[in-house]
Amino acid sequence: MPDTGNATYVRVARSGQVPEGVVRRFFVGDTELAVSRFEGEVYASANYCTHLACHLSSGKVTEDGLLCSCHGSVFDFATGEPLSPPAVKPIKVYEVREENGEILVAGLE
Repeated sequence: MPDTGNATYVRVARSGQVPEGVVRRFFVGDTELAVSRFEGEVYASANYCTHLACHLSSGKVTEDGLLCSCHGSVFDFATGEPLSPPAVKPIKVYEVREENGEILVAGLE
């Protein structure tokens, strides 16, 4: 996960909007995010697969990582690294905090 130092966190959603095993799409300004929850942990990444720009929010949360529904690439939740082809480039990931029933994301431009 990227080091955000003293970065500002922005509210993205209520915690209940991203239940266990689900990935959802959210917008913060011009940034489109795929926000998912696996084993109680919330993750946020860019919403576009680095293979052919398919929406990752249309994919699935798996025990291996975030699965792109278009061509089957899987990305590590925490690092964004591709774990299976055809994608070979990582997706951008963001630091996430969950506080007081809210999902907060840092590093948004």
